Amino acid sequence: MSNRTSQHILGTATNLLGFCLLVITSLHVSEKSQNSLIDEFASVVAILLTISCILSFASIKAENKEKEQKLESLADFLFVLALGGILFIVLYLTIKLWNL
Repeated sequence: MSNRTSQHILGTATNLLGFCLLVITSLHVSEKSQNSLIDEFASVVAILLTISCILSFASIKAENKEKEQKLESLADFLFVLALGGILFIVLYLTIKLWNL
């Protein structure tokens, strides 16, 4: 078992997925999702994190070394994209709240 990041990606992506689902649920419960783009951004990030979780899990379970590295690299790439999406959401919220 030589992959080093799949275990970390799986745990962290799962926690961040819960955060995204909390954001989406909060916006829908407060009925602010109609005039906000945050739930759409959080939904895209949640999809990226879910795929990243699946790929990192598949990487951990892979027996073929080449397949393991491919899956891990793809999971890592999607995880970094999702982190960028979370950064965008945080910046968007900060700017929006700053201008109140």
